Amino acid sequence: MRTNSSHSEILDRAVAGRRIGESNAVSLFDADLLDLGQAADAVRRQLHPDPLVTFIVDRNINYTNICSSGCAFCAFYRSEEDPEAYLLSKEDIFTKTQETLDLDGTAVMLQGGLHPGLAIDYYEDLLRSIKERFPRITIHSFGPPEIVHIAKVSGLSIEQTLRRMKDAGLDSLPGGGAEILVDSVRHKISPKKISSDPWMEVMRVAHCLGMRTTATMMFGSIESHADRVEHLRRIRELQDETGGFRAFIPWTYQPGHTELGGETASGLDYVKTLAISRLYLDNVENVQASWVTQGPKIGQVALAFGANDLGSTMIEENVVRAAGVSHSVPTEGMVRMIADAGYGAAQRTTQYEIIRRF
Repeated sequence: MRTNSSHSEILDRAVAGRRIGESNAVSLFDADLLDLGQAADAVRRQLHPDPLVTFIVDRNINYTNICSSGCAFCAFYRSEEDPEAYLLSKEDIFTKTQETLDLDGTAVMLQGGLHPGLAIDYYEDLLRSIKERFPRITIHSFGPPEIVHIAKVSGLSIEQTLRRMKDAGLDSLPGGGAEILVDSVRHKISPKKISSDPWMEVMRVAHCLGMRTTATMMFGSIESHADRVEHLRRIRELQDETGGFRAFIPWTYQPGHTELGGETASGLDYVKTLAISRLYLDNVENVQASWVTQGPKIGQVALAFGANDLGSTMIEENVVRAAGVSHSVPTEGMVRMIADAGYGAAQRTTQYEIIRRF
């Protein structure tokens, strides 16, 4: 099926730098795949004319799997009473951080469940301890659900919580816990987790405090195409307001070992959604391909559908792994993956600063 004249007009408008609307974006899910990819790639090349694909060497440190949220799409969480529940010691976290630096890593992402017994003092102590021992490491950690939870447990506002954590060493926030920023969907797949407005408010406050963040979207569970575009709309509007998002990272729901079950999005659906994200999010510079959930081959294909970044080498990651999906490559493998796709490779920092070209 070739793209019809209406789709062609929308794609031409996006390539010309003119903003497309929500109904336009929804209609593009029916556009021809190659035409869609060609347009997204054209926009990507306008923003990043150097044929370079970046990646970061970092580590997800899942410091606890104890979580009061119990999301139906998650295979990672455990209750406090579960024999598999854990909370890493500071020494364990220090060891993992040192291993990251030994592998030329530049950042750690502390990411865990909503532990009912951990308040702000725990996080301040942990952040300060990491920074004292490893002053060069970037701490890109704690998504909005964690921030809201810490604030609630500690009797603080979101702003007070973020200020104290920033002062203790927190550098930036990942976009975790966004799932789909449509409450009718969220209430079905994660009824105990924060709704979309608090997620947005954490990001807004972080940006106002000078903390840059990323935005994510987990798709392929029960949402519609219109829900996905509504999610993108909210990200674009906040970016218009604050300019605080460094990157957008769409990734697919992984059904293995989850209460929700079902099927994940296909590779075709993934690259279409990624391309539409690149076309719609005209104010977000970087779009990251989620090879961790899709695998290296689809990650390579995504580079022709609007992505300019392949994310992390993923020294360690346990949340997606719990759903039965595990992909990890060393730096050499990442460089080869990018080169085989026809691009130059470069290692970056969390701030998207190039530190090494290959």
